[in-house]
Amino acid sequence: MFGKVSKMTGPNEALKGRDEPIFLGARHRVFGTELFGPFDPNLEIAVLGMGCFWGAERIFWQLNGVVSTSVGYSGGFTPNPTYEEVCSGRTGHGEVARIVYDPKIISYDEVLSSFFENHDPTQSMRQGNDVGSQYRSMVLASTDAQYSIANRAKEAYGKELQERSRGLIRTEVGRLGQYYYGEAYHQQYLYANPNGYCNHGFNGVSCTISWR
Repeated sequence: MFGKVSKMTGPNEALKGRDEPIFLGARHRVFGTELFGPFDPNLEIAVLGMGCFWGAERIFWQLNGVVSTSVGYSGGFTPNPTYEEVCSGRTGHGEVARIVYDPKIISYDEVLSSFFENHDPTQSMRQGNDVGSQYRSMVLASTDAQYSIANRAKEAYGKELQERSRGLIRTEVGRLGQYYYGEAYHQQYLYANPNGYCNHGFNGVSCTISWR
């Protein structure tokens, strides 16, 4: 199950999955709110994949204006996948962080800046020593505006990376489909286990927010 599959599976090869969700909800360990919401309709949602979702989630719950975070699976084919199934590379999903934020306090541009700066988007189907299609760099837009901004941000940051001789940007920009919450023990993992594994941090190339 835990083979390092570094190519995308297709819908015809994907695991069957299940009809029932694998996680039915809990309170957010950091914010103390219901993880599933409901959320104020004026809030917005960003879904981002940048390697192991533990470290990714911690980056975003620390940002002013973020009101909730969770980790889960998206961008694939298998309904309600388990962690083991996603790690097999046979679901098509990436490990992602779901960020609920107040656009009056923090913009989508600023969320994307933290995304790009805190992993290596030039790596394909991996992040550091974490190898596999589930660790790919990805932005899954929940609105048309997000999709447009994300593509412009990728282009701008990609040029910056090339000017620094860092290589081609590999981040995928797509539309958000179904988001599946990860298992309870993955949620806010680094809050419960502050010395746990994390390979995220500043990659050395600042990301401006001028693309809007």
